[in-house]
Amino acid sequence: MYMLSSRNPSHVPLQMAEALSQPKSLHYRSHNSGTGTYPRDASGSRMITEEEKKRWRYSPLLEGSLLSRWGEPAADGPKAVPDIWRYAAKKFGDRVALIDPRQHPPIAMTYGQLEQEILNFSKGLRVIGVEPGEKLALFADDSCRWLIADQGTWCMMATGAINVVRGSISATNELLHVYKHSESSCLAVQNPDLFNRIASVFYKETSMRFVITLWGDKSHLSEGGTEAVTFYDYDDIIHLGQDSRKALLASNDQWVDYRYETIDTDDVAAIIYTSGTTGLPKGVMLTHRNILHQINNLWDVLPAVAGDRILSLCPTWHAYERSFKYFGFMHGVQQVYSSMTHLKEDLYRYQPQYLLGLPLILETIYGWVQEQISTSSTVSRAIAPILIRISMAFMANKRVYKGYCLTRDQKQPSPFMAFWDHSRAAITAAVLWPLHVLANATIYDKIHATIGLSKGALTGATGLPEYINKFYEAIGVSILNGYGMSECSPVAVFRRFSDNVIGSAGPPIRHTELKIVDPVTDEALPPGTKGIIKIRGPQVMKGYYKNPVATSRVLDEEGWYYTDDVGWIAPRHTTGRYRHCGGVLVPEGRVKDTIVLSTGETVEPVEIENTLLKSPLISQIVISGQGQLSLGAIIVPDKKEVLLAAKKSSLVNSNASEVSNETMISLIREELRIRTLRRPHLIGPLMIKDDPFTIDSGLMTGTMKLRRHSIIAKYKDDIAKLYAWNLSSMTIQMKSVV
Repeated sequence: MYMLSSRNPSHVPLQMAEALSQPKSLHYRSHNSGTGTYPRDASGSRMITEEEKKRWRYSPLLEGSLLSRWGEPAADGPKAVPDIWRYAAKKFGDRVALIDPRQHPPIAMTYGQLEQEILNFSKGLRVIGVEPGEKLALFADDSCRWLIADQGTWCMMATGAINVVRGSISATNELLHVYKHSESSCLAVQNPDLFNRIASVFYKETSMRFVITLWGDKSHLSEGGTEAVTFYDYDDIIHLGQDSRKALLASNDQWVDYRYETIDTDDVAAIIYTSGTTGLPKGVMLTHRNILHQINNLWDVLPAVAGDRILSLCPTWHAYERSFKYFGFMHGVQQVYSSMTHLKEDLYRYQPQYLLGLPLILETIYGWVQEQISTSSTVSRAIAPILIRISMAFMANKRVYKGYCLTRDQKQPSPFMAFWDHSRAAITAAVLWPLHVLANATIYDKIHATIGLSKGALTGATGLPEYINKFYEAIGVSILNGYGMSECSPVAVFRRFSDNVIGSAGPPIRHTELKIVDPVTDEALPPGTKGIIKIRGPQVMKGYYKNPVATSRVLDEEGWYYTDDVGWIAPRHTTGRYRHCGGVLVPEGRVKDTIVLSTGETVEPVEIENTLLKSPLISQIVISGQGQLSLGAIIVPDKKEVLLAAKKSSLVNSNASEVSNETMISLIREELRIRTLRRPHLIGPLMIKDDPFTIDSGLMTGTMKLRRHSIIAKYKDDIAKLYAWNLSSMTIQMKSVV
């Protein structure tokens, strides 16, 4: 079924490596090699000056054993990111490392084959002239070739070069900004279609020495511009690297052409551009040390064992995706490539132990389960929702008596109240347990057979709705949520399977410090107090590329990174329902998102949005209201759910295929009223939009985050009219009362 790569050149023979490590005599003789006249030593080996040698920067473990002329032992563990492939190939050589089922034919590669493919790609890049410190932009989507190009260009890290990555769905102007700002000189793309989409702009605005297409025929690449651009496809680079490695192994002479330098852990490994939610993306410089910290310290979060299967759908340039993927490969896991189109099929077919994805993926699976229940038999439709609610109640009581409930209150409960709380929750859970077991046997086992996820799912975004979290908890799928950003490589805190506190992002990972500070004085605040989150640790970036001003704003002299995010750290309790939650972080949104009403009150819109997104009627929502008397909302409804709600309320007949705008607004406004009853700020003006906020429209980032300020700016005039109409209505009502 799968095509296994057959390219597998042998390593340098031991006797050659030993010979290369021996000192040479300094006697010279002239010898014609066929490419020129070079001085030779007494043994006949070519001698050239240091100035004539080319630089070869290499990974100590991945290529160190091949370049043992230094006479030093090979590294015993990864010292640079590409070293993980030598480590993994040595330990898991014959295990299947990856499956890419959507290629023609489908592809599977073992760890040993993957290492050789990466080395071939890396050497191929050297052959076509990639220099140490040069930057290659990689604009492509997740696939086995993306990984090989990434690590062959991160084994371009092994050439000492730097890679700059972005997904193919990004807008042309965004790709242009990333390419130009990073000073890239070479380009690797997903396929000819992507290059042809951006070609005219790139020929006009940039300089490209060469273009590599990972998939497709290079003859389909668009030619143009005044400068000649050399085109290569993936196989060209692999074959060039393969031939060069073979020639290098067969000749003593070529080894002396290079000046060998190991990559330093503090060298920049990659430039990852931020999602750009608040402006143009900034280039985050991550070093080998930054990324290796993640690879070496994610075991507490993802206790994967060799043979575990992970299915991942994050964007390829998402730092969260890359760190967890590299960590997984270090431990012998099997990576399955999928997409939203094939997610349902792949979950059922491959039964992965783990899923890595954004909250949107988990919401999508939740929707499938709900749809499956709604289309089942009449009895199942009636019983399933009841059993799920019972399971949620069982898990809620379990959290109470096990001590995994969140609070900002620093006051310790009295021993009597703690005992009473614990006993009541334990008894309630015991009563509900038989029904929870029944639900497992009749409903949840069938769900597990469909989606796998026997060990759980991990998501790296703060926008995970609590109802989604509690649903998965009820059906027996552990969801771990974390917090971080590209500037932290990206993981700073993450929940654990053993201490999974719903509503939080978990405690810091190893060697990481957190503190909450006052936004004005920068003084540390006590646990339970909201403030700005600051992070310090080995994963914190080197800085923003070509942007020292922005770097100085977020990094202080003591190494603390200013996140610009609001949050609080749970206080420590020794007894009661909160006793195991001390030290976990609860992020609550960005400072720049904070809305200040005309009354002077401040509102965190993300918290309200997450609450309202629990409604099945609401697909997307952005809260507005800066400088206004009340909050407003721009909403993209789920029209299918709105229609179902209208039929259920008898607002339309059972055969209706749509609802009027007035009915839709009425239903949504009632939903908002119910879900904001306990909040001090009610939502006034309401704007309904038919078209969703998308990446193509520029209103969503590649990591599926809404560009809040862009959305509000786009509908600025409409929002102003809504507030004017709302104020007018209030004035009329007040006059009628008077």
